[in-house]
Amino acid sequence: MIQEHQTSPRRSADTTRAAILRSARERFAAHGYERTTIRAIAADAGIDPSMVMRYFGSKEQLFDTALAIDLQMPDYTAVPRAELAEAVVRHFLERWEGAAADDPLLITLRSAVTNERAAERLHEVFARQVAPSLAAAIGPETAARMGGVLSAQLLGLALSRYLIRLPAIAALTPDQLVARLAPAIRATLDGDGSERPDPE
Repeated sequence: MIQEHQTSPRRSADTTRAAILRSARERFAAHGYERTTIRAIAADAGIDPSMVMRYFGSKEQLFDTALAIDLQMPDYTAVPRAELAEAVVRHFLERWEGAAADDPLLITLRSAVTNERAAERLHEVFARQVAPSLAAAIGPETAARMGGVLSAQLLGLALSRYLIRLPAIAALTPDQLVARLAPAIRATLDGDGSERPDPE
């Protein structure tokens, strides 16, 4: 473990920042937001707790920085409408299958159960990434209106399969999950049908 008081003259700001972020991700993954402390993160990084505050200002800001979430949403405009639901489910399964324990999305989901800021952050991520990705395929109004329902469905999948690990869900293969979830996702994406693009 690196001791900050011994090496601070030679330890670069980038190295210190990276050590804090690495320790924060590990702590948030293992203990969630509420039980993770600045003191514990600092101890893991080998620095004084004041250094964490100096670089990130607060535990909340550290959480936001350490757990930047990129859903890696694809361009769905070329996907046939009949195949869109399957494509969405498969994308998220591929995004999560084999994800490390410190995957930012799963850590944030775990913390969101008890922390309001983490829950708000999930809302923001899905609103800013999922809805825009789908807008061109299903229309902006439908995407905005139904995005919340779609997010609930996808987060429910992540919670039950990767965090709670419900046996009935965890035992299914990705292909089986796609087959079972796609009809519900398709109904959500169709909305009321008022904005469905004309078939080509």
